[in-house]
Amino acid sequence: MERGLLWLPLLVMFFWLAWQGSKEYQKVEAYRTWAEQFERAKYDIYAVLGQKENNITWGKPTPQGPIKLETFSLLDIKQIQLLVDEKSVDVNNPPEKGRSIELEFLFSESTNSVRVPFTEIPLAAEWGKFLQGLLQDLRSQPQQ
Repeated sequence: MERGLLWLPLLVMFFWLAWQGSKEYQKVEAYRTWAEQFERAKYDIYAVLGQKENNITWGKPTPQGPIKLETFSLLDIKQIQLLVDEKSVDVNNPPEKGRSIELEFLFSESTNSVRVPFTEIPLAAEWGKFLQGLLQDLRSQPQQ
């Protein structure tokens, strides 16, 4: 009887972990379907991000699909910064560690900004480099 009571918490833990794994799998599958419409996309536990032409869409992943989606144009962006622990860092030489990692998009026409969270500094730095390059290309093209 005592041995059964000792194994019960392990059994409960196993079922809880299986349930959590199932939820995460559902999030990834919902993201996969959502990401098909974009040229480039990223998924992590904090946010999903997609880029198609000049537009950036981001939101929060859930098992039913991304929610709280926001879309903005790179044409409206003045600057893109990589923030690690609330401090702007160079995307070409990012720190190795940090608690809070975000890409911040500063808009030209207002003081508002959008901050997209990331779980890994190297991933955020690569996205920052790519989007800064895309932004420079857009600015160098002649306006029609």
